[in-house]
Amino acid sequence: MKEVVILGAGYAGLRALHVLQGAKGDFHITLVDKNDYHYEATDLHEVAAGTQPRERISYDIADVVRPQKTTFLQNEVATIDRQSQRIMFTDQTSLSYDYLIVALGFESESFGIPGVNENALEMVDVDSAETIYHHLLKQMKEYKKTQDPDLLKIVVCGAGFTGVELLGSLVENRKEFAEIAGVQSEEIKLFCVEAVTRLLPMFDENLSAYGINNLVKWGVEFLTGKPIKEIKPGVVVYQTDAETGATEELSAKTIIWTTGVSGSHVMADSNYAARRGRVMVNQDLSDPEHSNVFVVGDVSAVMDPATNRPYPTTAQIALKMGYQAAKNCLHLIKGEKTEDFHFESLGSVASIGNTHAFGLVGKMP
Repeated sequence: MKEVVILGAGYAGLRALHVLQGAKGDFHITLVDKNDYHYEATDLHEVAAGTQPRERISYDIADVVRPQKTTFLQNEVATIDRQSQRIMFTDQTSLSYDYLIVALGFESESFGIPGVNENALEMVDVDSAETIYHHLLKQMKEYKKTQDPDLLKIVVCGAGFTGVELLGSLVENRKEFAEIAGVQSEEIKLFCVEAVTRLLPMFDENLSAYGINNLVKWGVEFLTGKPIKEIKPGVVVYQTDAETGATEELSAKTIIWTTGVSGSHVMADSNYAARRGRVMVNQDLSDPEHSNVFVVGDVSAVMDPATNRPYPTTAQIALKMGYQAAKNCLHLIKGEKTEDFHFESLGSVASIGNTHAFGLVGKMP
């Protein structure tokens, strides 16, 4: 019996599981994830801001596993040995495979900026999102004792999709923070520091302006065109003049890093030719060196023929990749030719809180 292993129970991994479990054939599936739950990565900002509890965006993996066909293994991947077709785990155990779908997800990217890992809060999974919320509650309680204005300041580093959605949720929950601190809502100061001036370039300027202008109206201060140079304890250092290199500092007791993500470090650790944890795959999503391995989701880079650039990593494309990788696994098991991956976006929507949103539905803004 052939062994199909799926690494990661995110959007891509679970979609692949769904397809494989619904197919007939003489094969067994092992699904591997370090957690025993799947979480909605697109909703992490709500947990971080406290507008949703973690239970609302988390689901037991066991609920979607069919034991007669699939084994769920809770373990953390250390490396993938493609030559021997074995996966090594951090607890020194291993697992062999005939076919492999790698969907290991993303992690925070510091871009080499000093102090990011030590002095900023990341938001990459449910635990780190919940850590941000508990940190915010702690600052508000501390303010009641000390009256230190920096405790009321929240800085979001990065005005991309994630940063903007987080700011929207922070605005929405500002009243709760203010009540804990014993202040008025407007005394909770929200800042966003961003290197570029054209925000949310995936949308047209009218849509981007709608989102940003609303946040400004609600009290968010944007510092755009200000590349971050360093994160010190309680301080964001940003550049104000590219020619002179002049910098300024913004002090705050809460600094949240949302400037970007990379694919899992496991890819580089496994000797993949990965850039920022993403592997450039063949058009059928297979590993360029091993046709029985498919790489999908945040660890995968697939060229968009229209732009000659890799598609952006989104939940939507991860779902489509997971579907195609599973179908191609089934083709290989049957001795058939694999199919190329094609992607056409259905649109994209950003929320700013639970009552305002903007985006593209198909081609319609």
